[in-house]
Amino acid sequence: MNSKTLIIFKSPILFEILEEIKENFNFDIFSFNQNEISEKFLSKFNDYIIISNFSNNIENCNIIATPSKLEKILEKINIWFLSSKFSSQSKIKIGGYFLNLNSRQISKNKVELNLTEKETELILFIMTNEFVSLKDLQKKVWKHSSELETHTVETHIYRLRKKFLEKFNDEEFIKHDKRGYYLK
Repeated sequence: MNSKTLIIFKSPILFEILEEIKENFNFDIFSFNQNEISEKFLSKFNDYIIISNFSNNIENCNIIATPSKLEKILEKINIWFLSSKFSSQSKIKIGGYFLNLNSRQISKNKVELNLTEKETELILFIMTNEFVSLKDLQKKVWKHSSELETHTVETHIYRLRKKFLEKFNDEEFIKHDKRGYYLK
């Protein structure tokens, strides 16, 4: 079973229509025709959405009340699953932290820290390269030529470390040794 499931509640005709074109979707389709959908039943599914004309019979669920046109139904289904997929792809695990690329926030234990665009780029660049030299950061993240004498990178790293210390009480997020900068 896919991680995403569309549940059609008390609408066998809609289920038949969608079943015929299901190869165009990246989710499973399931029909349910009993009086109620229980939480026990829904616990079998990781990520689901329910289409129903009977939304008052279903509590605590992701529900779309069935519109009159099939195109509207498909549009709502696709928007819901795409937003779910996009959201899960925008989160990157870095040690004990989660970096959300959409919101440019890094979080740990429900504590969130807003990052600037450069801070996000800096973290991603260091993360994707095990050890990073000052010159590499100047060239790749700040697009500076190697002849320039600047302390921009060191200043940004200092400020970012300070933010991590204040928000997460973490002095060890960005480390430096003779090999370069790296993430713990």
